Amino acid sequence: MQEIETLSYKYQKADENNRLLSAYRPLPPETLKSLREYYRVGLTYTSNALEGNSLTESETKVVIEDGLTIEGKPLRDHYEAVGHAKAYDYIHQITEKQHLSEDDILTLHRLFYQQLDAEKAGRYRQVKVYISGSRYAVTAVSKIAAEMQKLVAWYNKHEKLLHPIELAATLHRRFVFIHPFIDGNGRVARLLMNLALMRCSYTIAIVPAILRHEYIYSLETAHTRPEVFTNFIADRVIATQSDLIRLMKEEDDTVNDTVNDTVNDTVKQNGIHSLSKTELAVLNAIESSPTASYEQLAELCHLSRPTIARTIKTLQTIGRIRRIGSDKTGHWEVDKAM
Repeated sequence: MQEIETLSYKYQKADENNRLLSAYRPLPPETLKSLREYYRVGLTYTSNALEGNSLTESETKVVIEDGLTIEGKPLRDHYEAVGHAKAYDYIHQITEKQHLSEDDILTLHRLFYQQLDAEKAGRYRQVKVYISGSRYAVTAVSKIAAEMQKLVAWYNKHEKLLHPIELAATLHRRFVFIHPFIDGNGRVARLLMNLALMRCSYTIAIVPAILRHEYIYSLETAHTRPEVFTNFIADRVIATQSDLIRLMKEEDDTVNDTVNDTVNDTVKQNGIHSLSKTELAVLNAIESSPTASYEQLAELCHLSRPTIARTIKTLQTIGRIRRIGSDKTGHWEVDKAM
């Protein structure tokens, strides 16, 4: 019971942080690019370090961005860095896909593992494996394909029903318990976890190597108490969000000033903001479906999710809509007086 109450509080905190970060969106292309590169290095370094990779963060950056090798470091460590960076790029490509597919997961593993073992890359294992330090067996070879199909079906059914943290943590946990590949399961699990977070408009979650013991312990405990692992991931989401909020504040909150000032100036000068066709379409969709999610609005308006997000930000800025309640359970209210 205490774990569940703690999770409820952490979900609220994460949602609050996410709202703070949403205020900076849409980010200028240059800022978005630099943030993506920042996390490309950070996630590659931490995820590999959890598995014993010897490259430091600065060395990881040199390997994946400059294509250089580090003297005295194993070739395998270089391949892991390059492969993980490619897989990280891929999750950004499929963030806006309507559904997650089994082929997406196979592609993630293939991108990561190609240089390590091309024959086994992107293919389910054909041999029995044991997890050192665990009392629990992973899925039998004969059942891997069926269990992976079940996992993908579960994810697509629950993507819009669960809190993003619960969704991401559960996807990670269930994938690791299946352990479908001969190697690289932990890294693919963390990539999938972060893909789930991004598909829900959350930032990624970093698990630093210093927390390896807590990470492994929470995963092992999750066999009987899954909320322990979800709690651990919630902490990592909040910590990563807090780091990003600090980065944004260091920019003196100027990320959206140009966009917002332009809109506000138009309102001040003309007394009204002339709505574009896109803004009108989104406003009408919100009025007819005030509880609709960004994804549902995108379907109703035949627009991409990023376009919906940008348009909603503009409509909020000019005072045509306001959010009542939380992102998950609240609704939109339209100002009909304007």
